[in-house]
Amino acid sequence: MQVCILASELLFHVGMPLLPANQPQLIRASQKDEYYQNFLRNNANEAFQTFAGSNRWLKWRKEIELMSDLAYYGLTTFAGYQTLGEEYCNIVQVDPTKRRVPSRARRGALVLLHSFVPYLLDKVLVCLENELQAENVRVHGAPSTPAMLWNPVAYLRAKLHSAVGLLTEAQKKALLPVLLSVQQGIAILHRVHVALFYVSGAFYHLGKRAAGISYLRVHGATGDDQAIRTSYKFLGMVSLLQLSLTLALQFNNFRQRQRARQEWKLHRNLPSSAKPSEAADSRTSRCILCLEQRRHSTTTPCGHLFCWECITEWCNTKAECPLCREKFQPQRLVYLRNYK
Repeated sequence: MQVCILASELLFHVGMPLLPANQPQLIRASQKDEYYQNFLRNNANEAFQTFAGSNRWLKWRKEIELMSDLAYYGLTTFAGYQTLGEEYCNIVQVDPTKRRVPSRARRGALVLLHSFVPYLLDKVLVCLENELQAENVRVHGAPSTPAMLWNPVAYLRAKLHSAVGLLTEAQKKALLPVLLSVQQGIAILHRVHVALFYVSGAFYHLGKRAAGISYLRVHGATGDDQAIRTSYKFLGMVSLLQLSLTLALQFNNFRQRQRARQEWKLHRNLPSSAKPSEAADSRTSRCILCLEQRRHSTTTPCGHLFCWECITEWCNTKAECPLCREKFQPQRLVYLRNYK
């Protein structure tokens, strides 16, 4: 590794041209790094599980993986400019000037952005979601178990619990969909970033884009380099098209759920068309969801009958028949007027 680093620095000084690394080289380097990371993670998990037991290992598994990743990138990127995958593919990191290797501060920022920030973001979102969905079983204002300062996860959970405790139930219900949207937005951001990488070939990871670190290859250009970049550009365009179609379908499903919810609000207060004395004890006139006499009978595409309020509320969470589990879209529900 040190020989490759010295050679790359010599090339920078003498002014020899170094071409940007292409997409296959960056992907192979990342896959090689993932192989060594998984090897280090598995050994660390096995050692911790052997000495501390399975219960503590399950509790600290994410933190062990984080420490393994920090150790790997600390010993490679931060200390020696190159990871094992980058050395395998003969590519070197460069700063935005593309004439110098990144400074130690920039490489340290890259290690944090690549390993610690995703871990912290995942912990915050998961803990916040659990707090918003948890039932209020403790008395408001009752003292909770103090978080130990040496346990950052417990400290973070305690802080989030205190912050969520200040919210009302209405605010919690309104914040939960926003949190789910943020989680979906992060996944969409990663997909968009990968598609842009296929098109431009500049940054394969969000951490490298944020740190401004790109790659140059030490060996010369191959004859089919332009063909490789063209094929990956086409792959990126197809990925963006697929993502656009997925978002359009999700938006259409969201509009259909909103329309079903509005129709439910419109018809929920209509007077019941069925008389209480008519077949009150008949099982065929009862709704399987509310177990009461069916009001505003509504049929699913599979032919089962429910209350309009019950089945539309059910479809807000599960677009399927409660009885036979047949999948269908909420707009296919049929409201039976004057049905007896």
